Amino acid sequence: MTDYIPISCDLHDHLEILATFRKPCQIAYRTTHSEVVEILDTIVDIYTKNKEEFVLLDSGKSTRLDMLIKVDGQPYQE
Repeated sequence: MTDYIPISCDLHDHLEILATFRKPCQIAYRTTHSEVVEILDTIVDIYTKNKEEFVLLDSGKSTRLDMLIKVDGQPYQE
């Protein structure tokens, strides 16, 4: 996998709010194979592993924060 690029504090705060309120939301992210996946899910946790931050979804899936494209209408990449 490529080097992890931390997301902005504002975007991180947005994820924490969504996780706190367990709000189901549209999530678009890029896989390690550069495929774009769009799902409706609930963020249940944000965690760090090997100096990389991840979002854990209610479905059990997780993705690195720098792979997020859009969450709950908020763009995470340009």
